[in-house]
Amino acid sequence: MKNCFKSIEELHEDLKNGHIKSSDLIKESLSRSHKLQEDCNAFVTILDDAKEVEVTDNLLSGIPYGIKDNYSTKGILSTGSSNTLKDYVPFFTATSIENLERAGAVPVNKTVLDEFGMGGTGTTGHTGVVKNPWDKTRMCAGSSAGSAAAVAAGVYPYATGSDTGDSIRKPAAYCGIVGYKPTYGMISRYGLFAFASSLDHCGVLSRSVKDAAIVVDNMKGIDKNDMTSWDSKNIHLFDSLTGDVKGKKLCYIDEICNINNYPNASKELKEHLENFNKTLDKCKELGMKVECVHVDKTLLNAIASVYVVISCAEATSNMSNLTGIIFGPRAEGDNYIDMMKNYRTKGFSSLIKRRFVIGSYVLQAQNKDRYFFNAQRARRLLVDEWKKLFKNYDGVILPVSSGPAKHLDGSKDVMDENTTVLEEHLQVGNFGGFPSITIPNGFIDGLPVGVNITGNCYDDENVLNMAYALEGTMEYKNQIAKGYDYEV
Repeated sequence: MKNCFKSIEELHEDLKNGHIKSSDLIKESLSRSHKLQEDCNAFVTILDDAKEVEVTDNLLSGIPYGIKDNYSTKGILSTGSSNTLKDYVPFFTATSIENLERAGAVPVNKTVLDEFGMGGTGTTGHTGVVKNPWDKTRMCAGSSAGSAAAVAAGVYPYATGSDTGDSIRKPAAYCGIVGYKPTYGMISRYGLFAFASSLDHCGVLSRSVKDAAIVVDNMKGIDKNDMTSWDSKNIHLFDSLTGDVKGKKLCYIDEICNINNYPNASKELKEHLENFNKTLDKCKELGMKVECVHVDKTLLNAIASVYVVISCAEATSNMSNLTGIIFGPRAEGDNYIDMMKNYRTKGFSSLIKRRFVIGSYVLQAQNKDRYFFNAQRARRLLVDEWKKLFKNYDGVILPVSSGPAKHLDGSKDVMDENTTVLEEHLQVGNFGGFPSITIPNGFIDGLPVGVNITGNCYDDENVLNMAYALEGTMEYKNQIAKGYDYEV
């Protein structure tokens, strides 16, 4: 059977008509989970005891999905892919997951991430490296690596993700699927393990824009436990997907998209930007106006540094509760100070410890103004620059990264400092809390690449509709990674 390759609407119709049972879907999804685990190491936990639920009029009812392992799930191991929480079983469930439960969605696994979401490679989780199902010598990016791999390999139609810098949208590009991060606060973060609270977003990875809209319609909502959440009951993402985009205006940034800015451009980068230019033509054919704009290169070059300073500072504060005393496996020590020191020294990976050192340094009294406050000022300048664009345009359209997925060992990747902004620009979507969606945009040497549309806050319906219309001009909707189109 290949039921899990179908869209949410198709599966719902089959369930309602009695062509398939929820139990059959769950069985198939679990079977594919175990196969993918052998191949790509995508899961921390596979829920072999997952039970079918009643199929209702809700499109998600009875359909399996995956949960990124930094979402708290009551009674189910929730590790954040860290040794410091390797045995942690929460007593409560994240609000967004409760919302999916009420819709009748069926979780079948918890997916691997970079430890606590602090990474962009999918290689730092305590259970090991996540491999890209399109090419197992390459990464999925991160941090939502396991979710991206599972959706791309057809384990289920969608999985939850979280996005602090580009952690939903870049893995989506590398795995040839859709990644959607809605406006900040549309989905409650209560129960999501905090990384950098002013940047963290909940979201979804799927194989179509329509499926992403369906899922977020069910995840979103105001929550008394998250003071940054807001009432989105008047936003109907699924219903807004008309495909009519005539008169919409998009812009792209010359300093990011012009091949002449990359004197040492690789073959992959050249092809990627050629793909992007063809996509701009498709936007125009749909009736959208597309214009080139300029943004100061100095400001663009600050993106990566701003992200590192702010995210590390917030992470240092958020994770000070990880001591091994309150929860997590206790470390050995003659006193509680030694116990905490050993817990944090031995429990965290080198990447996390490095981020904590940076965060502590930039928050020291003598450094705070020079680093942390300056990063906040630069963040405001970047957000204001994008806000100016949104006064004249419905969205900013840009290529995702400098090409397809990077090699896990890095030995064959030609990295160029000129491409830093191309690799990091999605972080502006987190700085401003903007809705942002990545969709597949073709292939380079048999590997998928992506294109991203980011819009103004609360304009999610418009952003998704433009992505939906553009998706309709391509052939990549509901695609499955090569080699995973098999019967179970």
